[in-house]
Formats: sequence, C-alpha cells, structure tokens
Amino acid sequence: MHTLRVDRRERVAIITLTRPDRLNAIGRDTLTELDAVLAALADDHEVGALVITGEGRAFCAGANIEELSALDGPDAFADFVRGFTDVLDHLEQHPKPSVAAIDGVAFGGGLELALACDLRVASDAARLGVPEIKLGLLPGAGGTQRLPRLLPRGVALQLLLTGAPLSAVDAHRFGLVNELSGEAPALSVAERLAREIAAGPPLAQLAAKQLVHRGATLPLGEAVDLERETVAGLFATADAAEGLAAFREKRAPTFLGR
Repeated sequence: MHTLRVDRRERVAIITLTRPDRLNAIGRDTLTELDAVLAALADDHEVGALVITGEGRAFCAGANIEELSALDGPDAFADFVRGFTDVLDHLEQHPKPSVAAIDGVAFGGGLELALACDLRVASDAARLGVPEIKLGLLPGAGGTQRLPRLLPRGVALQLLLTGAPLSAVDAHRFGLVNELSGEAPALSVAERLAREIAAGPPLAQLAAKQLVHRGATLPLGEAVDLERETVAGLFATADAAEGLAAFREKRAPTFLGR
C-alpha cells in the first residue's frame, strides 16, 4: 500500500496514514486503500479493535487540495465527496470498535475521519477543526452532521462558520475527545484503550454501536423497545453465558464472539 500501513499488536489493528510530507492529506488512493483494509479487517477474528492515526506531525490535514483543484466541475467533486462519505460510513458502521489517535492537526476531512471513529484520543498539542468555510466550502463527508451530534450545537456552528479550530483541551471539555494523552503521543493512550475494548465481547460491542446510531433516529419509546429486544438476544449468546460464569467464578472472561 502506498498511503497507509497496517500493524497488528495483540488484538489491535493500527491503521497509519503514511504521507507525512503532505500532512497525510486524503485523496482517492487513500480512500480506496482504507476501504479495502476496513473490509478485510471486518472478518478478521484475530482483531478486536482498530486504531487510526497519522505518521509525522499531523493526524490528517484533510482532503488533498491539489487533487480537488484538478477536479472537472461540481459533478466530479460530488463523486469525490460521495466516495469519501461512503468510506467514512463503512468505518462508522464497522463491526470492530475504532479509536482515532490524534497528534497535530485534524482538519477538514481529517477531522471527519476522526468523527467517524467511535472514540477519539488527542495529545495536548492537537488541534481539531473544519476550515472549509475559508475556501467558500463546507465539510462534505459528514462533518456538518456528525459535529453537532458530538458537540453542543453552538460550538459546532462556531467551528463551521469561522473555520477556527478547537484545542485538544477544549475538544475534551466539550466531549469531542474522549481522552487526552498529555505530552505523550496520542497513540499510546489510544492503543491502551483499544486493547481494553478488544478484550470485550464483540457481539455486545457491535450491538452497542448499532443501538446508539439507530436509537438516535427513533422516538424514545421505539428506541427502548429496540434495546430490550437486542439485549434479550444477547442473553442467549455463549459470550453472555461466559460473562456470567466468569463473574460467579471471580475470573476474567474469555469472549469468543458467539
């Protein structure tokens, strides 16, 4: 692969964007490679969680502006955005929980990539923003929709309308970032978090993701009904039996995703 690398550490797959000279800007080739990696990892029973990070001094500075500038009109731009959105949807809906490890900037499409992950960890020096307004544009791969679902509406609008970034500390204060790594690389904390998740029950984790995403679109009563049906189904799994047995026997459970 030319734009990213996949490393496995225990049950965690670390996906690293590898264009530090371009601040890991995302083009069609990155999207194609990332989508192929996500598809391969979906069925990999040796992997329990994903970490996405960037090589060098940036997580990801956004879409490749040179590539965007060469697009032939709005239809070509719409095709690019549609492809970008599809890959991020695949990430958000992926059966393996994901953690973004953010060092340096996560701007534009880079922040949209982080927003599609389930959790986000940032170092104190990280900055997160959507500067597209300064180009007369807006985020087109879910940024205008995921940001106000993760931030207070006014804060999300301020980012979108001004293009000014949030510091990592403010992003954590508002709940956009789950954990801060301080002066240490974000990857160190993200990997620890991913290992903790990877030791959990895969079926219940996938169900949790689906309930959160589907429930947000349903009236509360219907969402609670969906929760009850889902949890009842989980109770019949081998993982639930193992979890209950481990609790009774005062030992660590071993979950197999069955």
